[in-house]
Amino acid sequence: MMGPSEVLRELIKNAVLELAEEKGIEIQKDIEVEVERPKREEHGDWATNIALQCAKVFGEKPRDLALGIVSKLGANPYIEKAEVAGPGFINFTLSSKWIGELLSDAIKKGSDYGRLDLGKGRKVQVEFVSANPTGPLHVGHGRGAAVGDVCANILAFAGWNVQREYYINDAGLQMDLLGKSTQARYFEICGEPSRVPFPEDGYKGAYIYELAQQIVEKEGRRFLEEPPEESLPYFKDYACKVILDGIKKDLEDFGVNFDMWFSEKSLYEGDLVQKTLETLKKNGYAYDADGATWFKATAFSDDKDRVLIRSNGAPTYFMSDIVYHKNKFDRGFDMVIDVWGADHHGYIPRMKAAVQALGRSPEDLQILLIQFVNLLRGGKQVSMSTRSGEFVTLREVMDEVGVDAARYFFVMRRSDSHLDFDLDLAKSSTNENPVFYVQYAHARIHSIFREAKTRGVFLPENLEEVDFSLLTSPEELSLIRKISVFPEEIAKAAEELAPHRVTFYLYDVASVFHSFYNAHRVLGVEPELEKARLCLVEAARVVIANSLKLLGVSAPEKM
Repeated sequence: MMGPSEVLRELIKNAVLELAEEKGIEIQKDIEVEVERPKREEHGDWATNIALQCAKVFGEKPRDLALGIVSKLGANPYIEKAEVAGPGFINFTLSSKWIGELLSDAIKKGSDYGRLDLGKGRKVQVEFVSANPTGPLHVGHGRGAAVGDVCANILAFAGWNVQREYYINDAGLQMDLLGKSTQARYFEICGEPSRVPFPEDGYKGAYIYELAQQIVEKEGRRFLEEPPEESLPYFKDYACKVILDGIKKDLEDFGVNFDMWFSEKSLYEGDLVQKTLETLKKNGYAYDADGATWFKATAFSDDKDRVLIRSNGAPTYFMSDIVYHKNKFDRGFDMVIDVWGADHHGYIPRMKAAVQALGRSPEDLQILLIQFVNLLRGGKQVSMSTRSGEFVTLREVMDEVGVDAARYFFVMRRSDSHLDFDLDLAKSSTNENPVFYVQYAHARIHSIFREAKTRGVFLPENLEEVDFSLLTSPEELSLIRKISVFPEEIAKAAEELAPHRVTFYLYDVASVFHSFYNAHRVLGVEPELEKARLCLVEAARVVIANSLKLLGVSAPEKM
């Protein structure tokens, strides 16, 4: 069905054009009509400022013009009343016919209610986590994993063709350092620490000892008999594989599955670097000077040009990133989304410039920044020091609070704002815990239908026969309005790449549902009202279940 906002826009536009014709005023036929949700529910379901917008053209006071527009609206089955408010706003209250169609639509569509075609099947890649395989995932990676995964869910629900990708940083200095750290611990365990001293900036976590011990058990002491530089590749490859397998298992248990695990090494196995340089030079954004190859960053308001290929022939990290992003676009993605740590903020303009230099719009690359997570226990911050290697892992948080709570908490604030993650709250079975609160709303609705079944009462099969005009209380109307905005919230969350919007919306729905439940009985009332209320709570269940699914959080039927 056509949404109420579209119906209203068309009605208002026609009323304005009719009034203009009557008064002999020339006005553009494709006039843009804005409608929005009023901040206060007593102001109705929708409002427009069209009278303020057109007052100058009509040469009238906005309020007088608003009254004239209302007089031209005529009768419409979806509008119960249209009122002029303030300096010239028009507020609309929608009818029981609209309520009936809305609730029927939600019930019939079920898991597809709220699904949109904003993406129109275009291809989007969401690349997230992409942690160096140098250690287990920590809570910061966990937040990035939740944000990236939920963002991908929302985009798919909004009509995009989504691919999830993990970029494996398996080349470069950090991998060498991992290999040397593991090798040093191996020699230490074998009683010869002086032969391979532990690197000054090595990885100090206990997991490095565990890797070294595994190698001792698997290979014995054979590496003591060969030069350390010859055995280093083995230590590097072994440590990388074991850590990456652990990362994959953690993410799988966290409900995150990638379509592609892309190896950084593969960028250097073909002629991708050379082809990328050729593209940049052809477009006029790369040049050779002082024995190196440079990116003309100053053409994009950067303060200086940036090195792509060093004088020793080695590509810079920036070059690797450009090659990787060219590869993404060459794979046919219309939009690419990278989820980065907040410390990469200054790198965004440079990467957008690089994308532009490749011949794409800078808007084809979107960056989501992930701010730090503060873990709290007993009201105090949990220490997390990566320098000492004693960081809190994602696995520890999952094991302590559960996957549902971890995923929900990680996305319940804007991704670029700091997050205080209260471990005690996340574990509690109280209404103060937002995860418990929203899941309990879903379970409570299922309990209503279980009780109804014991009474021989079921959801009406023929929704056209339900008298939705009986739903008139403030609590019922508030819940109806919340159900109606679900598609709008999905659209905003997709357009803004803002997964936190879904948690805000879900909490509001649960809150309004609990208020309705505490104020009104669903079962045991007059039969026609009972039918209408059963439809109302089923529509509420649909939007709660769909929201939880987008968040990757379970929707329990009993609690």
